[in-house]
Amino acid sequence: MPFVKVASTQEIAPGSGKTIEVNGHVVALFNVDGNFYAIDNTCAHQGGPLGEGMLDGTTVVCPWHAWEYDVTTGKCLTNPSAVQKQFNVKIEGEDIFVEI
Repeated sequence: MPFVKVASTQEIAPGSGKTIEVNGHVVALFNVDGNFYAIDNTCAHQGGPLGEGMLDGTTVVCPWHAWEYDVTTGKCLTNPSAVQKQFNVKIEGEDIFVEI
């Protein structure tokens, strides 16, 4: 799978996230203390936008119904049977690339 440039490191402040669309996939991209992680944006519960959720450390809280996910693994902390697809991320200079 190819890596696609999706953002600049300056666009996503530490402790925040952003929703991006890459080749038809809607992805939530997060900055955890300068490390970037990408998971599927659509919450497994009722489809809430995870990229718009509050980030606390490595945990994002879905803005719709407060389901929690670990952005480093995609695992749901609220319902362990739910797992978000995780995407590989690489940084080149100030450019963020996601493997889709």
